Order: sequence, then structure tokens, then C-alpha cells
Amino acid sequence: MKQIINTDKAPAPIGPYNQAVLANGFLYVSGQIAIDPATHQLVTSSIEQETTQVMANLTAILDEAGFGFSDIVKTTIFLSDMSWFPIVNDIYGSYFIDEFPARETVAVAGLPKGVNVEISVIATKA
Repeated sequence: MKQIINTDKAPAPIGPYNQAVLANGFLYVSGQIAIDPATHQLVTSSIEQETTQVMANLTAILDEAGFGFSDIVKTTIFLSDMSWFPIVNDIYGSYFIDEFPARETVAVAGLPKGVNVEISVIATKA
């Protein structure tokens, strides 16, 4: 059994996917980019603001599903430039108290809408 999770507090999907899917106790959250759900505009004035918006979008989806950052077991961070890793890592890390999830961070040639950072997560209450 799977349950589709969507909220208007995070940007609507820009393709044939959902914001998240809850299946067998695991929440699979699609990669989030820095679209402000209130304005539908990209937030790309700085890597700090962009990353903060991505994390806000993840927060909204987790909240809608009844999950939090302490429930995340796996993340993937995509960066268009690995030189931004320290900044993104600091902002990302501030959302966790302890027991950090497993993670990989990869540099990619391009991301949707030309953004610089995209983050996806997997969470569970198990």
C-alpha cells in the first residue's frame, strides 16, 4: 500500500511525479529545488538562500506526512559546483540534532531549472 503526499506549502512537482510517497513505513521525498511555493519563483540569489529554501521545502513535505528530520535515514545532495559543499553542508547539518542520516553528495553537470542544489530524502518511523 502506498500513499501519495503533496502539500501546497512546498512547490508543486514540475514533472510526472509527486512530492513524496509513503510506502511500507518509508517516506520517499522527491528531490527539492529552491522554488518558493508562495511565489512559484526560484530563489537563487545566493547559495545560502537557495539551500535554505530547499530545506524549507523538505520541511513542509516532511511535516505534511507527519515526519521530521530525526526520521530521515538517507539523503542525496546534488550540487552543480562542489566548491559550494562547505556552505550547503553547514546549512543542511543545522537541521539535524544528532544521529545524522546516511548521505552522498555528488556534483552534476546540470539540475532542473538551472539550480545549484537539489536534495532528496528517505525517512522512516521504524
